[in-house]
Amino acid sequence: MEYMDSGLRYTPRKDAGWETTDQFLPVSDHKKLEKKKGPGKVGAVIGVVIFAAVIALMAGLLVWHFHFRKDIRVKRMYTGSLKITNQVFEDAYENSTTPEFKALAKQVTMQLKSIYAKVPQLSKYHVGSTVQAFSEGSVVAYYLSEFSVPAGQEAAVDSAMTSINQQVEKERSSYNRPGNSLMLDDVVSSALDARMLSTSFQQFLKYSEHARTNYIGKIESPGFPNRPYPPNTFIQWQLRADPGYLVQLDFDTLNLEENCKNDFVKIYDSLIAIESRVLEELCGYYSPSEPMTFLSSGNVMLVTMATNDRGNYPGFRAQVSQVRRGRTTCGGQLTGQKGSFTSPNFPNYYPPDTLCQWTITVPEGKAVKVTFNKFLLGEPGQESSKTCRKDYVDIDGKKVCGEKPMKTVTQTSKSNKMTITFYSDKSYVDRGFDAQYEAVDMNDPCPKQFQCRNQRCIKSELKCDGWNDCGDMSDELQCTCKAKDISCKNGFCKPPFWKCDGIDDCGDGTDELNCGGCPSGHITCENKKCISEKHRCDGRDDCGDGTDELQCNRDSEVTCTETTYKCKNNKCISKVNPECDGEKDCEDGSDEENCDCGQISFKTSRVVGGQDAGEGEFPWQVSLHVKDYGHVCGASIIHPRWLVTAAHCVQDDGKTRFSQPGTWEAYFGLHTQRKIGTMVVKKALKQIIPHPYYNHYTFDNDIALMELDSPLTFSDYIKPICLPSPQHVFPISSTVWITGWGATREGGFAASVLQKAQVRMINHDVCNDLMSGQLTSRMLCAGVLSGGVDACQGDSGGPLNFPEGSRMFLAGVVSWGDGCARRNKPGIYTTVTKFRGWIKEKTGA
Repeated sequence: MEYMDSGLRYTPRKDAGWETTDQFLPVSDHKKLEKKKGPGKVGAVIGVVIFAAVIALMAGLLVWHFHFRKDIRVKRMYTGSLKITNQVFEDAYENSTTPEFKALAKQVTMQLKSIYAKVPQLSKYHVGSTVQAFSEGSVVAYYLSEFSVPAGQEAAVDSAMTSINQQVEKERSSYNRPGNSLMLDDVVSSALDARMLSTSFQQFLKYSEHARTNYIGKIESPGFPNRPYPPNTFIQWQLRADPGYLVQLDFDTLNLEENCKNDFVKIYDSLIAIESRVLEELCGYYSPSEPMTFLSSGNVMLVTMATNDRGNYPGFRAQVSQVRRGRTTCGGQLTGQKGSFTSPNFPNYYPPDTLCQWTITVPEGKAVKVTFNKFLLGEPGQESSKTCRKDYVDIDGKKVCGEKPMKTVTQTSKSNKMTITFYSDKSYVDRGFDAQYEAVDMNDPCPKQFQCRNQRCIKSELKCDGWNDCGDMSDELQCTCKAKDISCKNGFCKPPFWKCDGIDDCGDGTDELNCGGCPSGHITCENKKCISEKHRCDGRDDCGDGTDELQCNRDSEVTCTETTYKCKNNKCISKVNPECDGEKDCEDGSDEENCDCGQISFKTSRVVGGQDAGEGEFPWQVSLHVKDYGHVCGASIIHPRWLVTAAHCVQDDGKTRFSQPGTWEAYFGLHTQRKIGTMVVKKALKQIIPHPYYNHYTFDNDIALMELDSPLTFSDYIKPICLPSPQHVFPISSTVWITGWGATREGGFAASVLQKAQVRMINHDVCNDLMSGQLTSRMLCAGVLSGGVDACQGDSGGPLNFPEGSRMFLAGVVSWGDGCARRNKPGIYTTVTKFRGWIKEKTGA
């Protein structure tokens, strides 16, 4: 990188912070140290020498401590830009080797030096400045300034640099300004990202790309896609567009290390790395199906990339083009009964430094109601801000910012007009928003519905049902609880299956009372036995099932029980769920074997519609098709040759022989039904093995195995999920994911795009009561907190995905339920841990 190896190797000014009166100790006269006759004098001389040496040493230490130590310097680098209003941009300014570039750059650096000289906090420490680039408007100069700052003075220098524009304004209005000096305006400066000053960089690379009309350029990390990007390297790409155009950057691939502290890509709305102009910082792996498009506010953009010395990945590739500035205009007049509008460039990133205003007018006598379907205005430093000082949407004077759940931001006007303003500052951009408006009755904005305090409308039957449907709890206030509901002491009503799940849903602990637990000072064993806390981890099985000796942080083995994890060498350990957690807990390391499972390749998007899963988000999800018909059931990959599904999916009926392999086709890597992309693989089945004790009346033992006729080749879109050990614990109240292409509502049509939904593990006893005693010990229960989401027809056989660390474990198989997504009727799943031995016997997995 030019400003990393541009010759800015200055030495600190020696007149800064040094005393001219410093005196050093003189060298001793060697004649006085000549050896004399007589032992007494020799001893005296030696004593004098030692004393003098001690004094000299102490004096030297004092001089170092009080003089040199205070002059410890810290190298500070600042990047910035400034506008030169009395110059016109020339094409020669685009090339740093031209005489025109060098001449103007010299003027800029001299004027910067003059500015710094008039600021006390900067004048003593300024080392030098260089101009890195110029761009249009009139002429914008991008500079780098180096300072050598005494330790402890960094904050003062930072403050002075951020307010340097005030000094420039003062100079601009001065009558003493030389007639041939540059007229400067809009000076911006900020400290350079310290990671870009790493001493580990072994090479600096710089590229440039100028987009043209009807031309699409390309930038990519060195070696892409044939080899990993180079280690210990800093790279920058300066991107330009013609005057009157914006730079558009489209990533089609980005695959870096997951941790941005190691390798990262940063994008700037500038031609130099100015932190107050950063648009986004990227790392990790993004799906090629999830485009990321960035727009500049002017006709320049900078892309930087930094890599460390390990774990290098393929890198990135992006297209560079230009779009006419007017194409991104936003705001305007909106009329009619209803309509929609979005932030610029939605669902891609909106440009920085943007101001849009919409005026919505509906017929007289009506009110304007606006609902934001998506609201993504997140920005570092504004996560919990209520003042919205950075990017925001103003709705009739009410500012909203940050990330908000779907359709929770809504507002109704007091007249037939509403004004909405969208503002983005000059740094960090996000995806923006998608909104709709409609004309509503001013006196009854929620006809036949309940109006929440936040003006959201919900179905009347959702009031006092235990779920926070409004988002502000206003639908759960002043309620009279139904007989089966939990009546909280604080007045809330909660669904019965939230009782005794280990979470204080009431907020006052009412739902966790009288749960049959043990008295204070005791622990509850897995078999419900109560023992004193004193007996926990004492080396004896006081519970009788070994659960009092779990998680005891002992290296030594424990007695094997049904609840302890057994290593391959038949020794048992006390740690709960040790498999594939990245730590070697078994003496033979068997708890970390076969752990290439349960991990997704891509970062998931926050923008895909509703509950649509992202491509590659659940790469073990299988779509089972009946030939010449289509999707019927789901399944999970557990091995290159083996799938797990539900036994009820493979039971013959009067028309179709579902038990025969030839009836089925299995699709892997599929995201959208009937859309067979290059990443999708279709396989035939070799055999189907339903559990021998499956009961089609009770759905007990509802699990089956399918063997493929040829092994799978795993990819980013096709991977196995982790199988839990028989002792794996899935705690009650944990959040889990259900996925599938099943019906999106009871009696409805199957989904086209793979769906996902978060649900919560539910207490087995409570769930069994809700389901009228139909649960067996081989079934587990999970329901959704907000209601209205559940597995349904077509999801059967699919996975209940349990996240643990960075992996997903197959906790259950979608089995049955009382309808779909009915209130107080959770979904029922086959418990995979109960069949772990059978799976291993049949498949070896």
